[in-house]
Amino acid sequence: MPLPRRDKLVQILLGVALVAVCLWLQRTDAGVVRSLLQRIEYVLYDLRLQASLERVAPDPRIVIVDIDDASLKQEGRWPWPRDKVATLLERLQQAGPAVVALDILFAEPEANIAERVAAELPAGAPERLLVRALSPRFDHDRRLAEVLGRGDTVLGYVFHDDPHAPPSGALPHSHQPLPPSGGRRLVIPAFANYSANLAALQQAAGHGGFFTVTADEDGINRRVPLVLRHGDRLYPALALEVARLYLLLDGFELETAAIGDIEAVEAIRLGKIRIPTDEAGRVIVPYRGPQGSFRYVSATDVLRDRANPALLEGAIVLVGTSAPGLFDLRATPVQAAYPGVEVHANLIAGILDGRFPYRPKWADGANYALLVLLGLSLSLLLPHLKPVPLLLASGAALAALYGFNYWIWDRHGLVLSLSTPSLMALGLTGLNMGYGFLIENRRREFLKSRFGEYVPPQLVEEMSRSNEAFGFEGESREMTVLFCDIRGFTTLSEKLDAQALKALLNRFFTPMTRVIFEHRGTIDKYVGDMIMAFWGAPLHDPQHRRHAVEAALGMLAEVRRLRAQFEAEGLPGIDIGIGINTGIMNVGDMGSAYRRAYTVIGDSVNLGSRLEGLTKFYGVNLVVSAGTRAGLEEEFAFRQLDLVKVKGKQEAVAVYEPVCPLTQASAELLEEIAANDAAFALYRQRRWDEAEAAYRTLAARHPARELYGIFLRRIAQLRRTPPPAEWDGSYTRTEK
Repeated sequence: MPLPRRDKLVQILLGVALVAVCLWLQRTDAGVVRSLLQRIEYVLYDLRLQASLERVAPDPRIVIVDIDDASLKQEGRWPWPRDKVATLLERLQQAGPAVVALDILFAEPEANIAERVAAELPAGAPERLLVRALSPRFDHDRRLAEVLGRGDTVLGYVFHDDPHAPPSGALPHSHQPLPPSGGRRLVIPAFANYSANLAALQQAAGHGGFFTVTADEDGINRRVPLVLRHGDRLYPALALEVARLYLLLDGFELETAAIGDIEAVEAIRLGKIRIPTDEAGRVIVPYRGPQGSFRYVSATDVLRDRANPALLEGAIVLVGTSAPGLFDLRATPVQAAYPGVEVHANLIAGILDGRFPYRPKWADGANYALLVLLGLSLSLLLPHLKPVPLLLASGAALAALYGFNYWIWDRHGLVLSLSTPSLMALGLTGLNMGYGFLIENRRREFLKSRFGEYVPPQLVEEMSRSNEAFGFEGESREMTVLFCDIRGFTTLSEKLDAQALKALLNRFFTPMTRVIFEHRGTIDKYVGDMIMAFWGAPLHDPQHRRHAVEAALGMLAEVRRLRAQFEAEGLPGIDIGIGINTGIMNVGDMGSAYRRAYTVIGDSVNLGSRLEGLTKFYGVNLVVSAGTRAGLEEEFAFRQLDLVKVKGKQEAVAVYEPVCPLTQASAELLEEIAANDAAFALYRQRRWDEAEAAYRTLAARHPARELYGIFLRRIAQLRRTPPPAEWDGSYTRTEK
């Protein structure tokens, strides 16, 4: 099987294996795995809920009388005296609400101020009898009980399992026995303890509902129980009891079903309204929106008769608090600090509208089918795609998944899992991207091993990514070209047989190529003993001049090392000449239908070759043009060689020898370079005597420098044969 097909088959098999793992994740009950998936599901649920929320008009059936900051400032800090609470309820009853529910707990009796004063007086004092006679007027609990008995009022209480807090207060009477379970375990949570209202208050109100809220693992209130157990009775939530009274019903019914050894709740029926629940009787809170989705009336406005009675007439009135200091703010999917009383309002509205999101019985089967369908589709498709189409296909699959999930949630209120399908889609994307990267890396290594002898690593990287990215189509740009030639190669080849010559050239070309590659150069070709390289293509290199000069100086250093090594081995010593030019060149993939090469051509390339030929004439190893020197005067020490017209060129070219980096130049070298520049200026001005004296001084100080002898001989010749009047100081070179 060809390699690419085998790779794709491996990718497909790995994808199928990942789908199998996701099917196991969907089914497993492993604690850590289940907890992690549930946390992800919570986050996705919250995002989905927030995306579906819209600003809606407040529900006119439900009004929240809010003990807010303004009420605390006007009426005093909480808890208020019971007579103030009684007055608040009286004002509400006068407006004619259908049901009033108190999201407040009256667990302890309020002290009677008259009884307290009487206790402070002497036992036989007549004032004591008088004060005691007034005590009924200050029995605020009795007054509150009287007001509670005048209308349909629901008091709230709390179930808990704190062993250090025994039951307190009185629970409302429950007419709802536990459903028959046939010996199976009922999943509805049971609580041993409770904190309820004073017996007199609960008896007067007659109705009650718990406001026990159990947050999810991450502390967010998404689900609440509508029923809980205590002893052999079921008790309704505050919202369920309020809705029952509003609908004038005598009770509610449970729909249960046997699932293995448990008796699970499927729904709660309130008259004709069916409320789907989970197996424990919990519902997902149908949040309408952020805080303020219901009408709020400040409690102080009710007490001071500033509230509009029309808002309260016939409505369900919930008395609660949004003041931060009273600690009834809950973390919810729609808001981090959400009034607990508005959670009840959302539940009541959901019950009355028959609108609750829920997880259907067939959700598990649907999730498994979705995992198989989506997983196998991506497993078969993604291995055939390149990175960008792969990401687009994966994104489209996720978009379709989320779109369908949102549609079935928004239109039908059904909650289907998103965590495992999302992880599977992302996992398949990462798997195929990662495996594709490994394959690409393997191909890249193959390209390096195949073409790395001629092309720098940067080009191989570009070739592995895109055949279009580095300009194979051909273009003109400013570049720098280098020609390097072994001097006396003919003589050298005569001293060695073919094998020895081949071995010597390989030992020479290897370090030269390494130096060029280290300085971002591209090898154009090897021709006999010559190396041609260039900078500025295929990758753009703003520092192509500097990199070429640095490479040339590095090559000369390598040649000095090789010369000493060869001579120690009894081999002929070698020396090289390097010419560098910078200018506009044509670069691209050029050749015939039989053989092509990525190369550079143009007059600037030819000039680089001519400059290499000048090295032996001037007795130097490195010659660069003025174009290469431009901009590098502050980085390297350059010795001016001449103004020369090379063969085939009518225009004179200033040529220089880069000696070393400027930071390494000694004071003596800089003095010599300055003296040479001055001598050359005198030479161009035809001041022969002064120029000759300057060059003789330089030759005496540096007898090994052939350059100064050249100019002394040239001055003598020009004295014998003076140049024409239009002479610009250039020398015409007739040889290559």
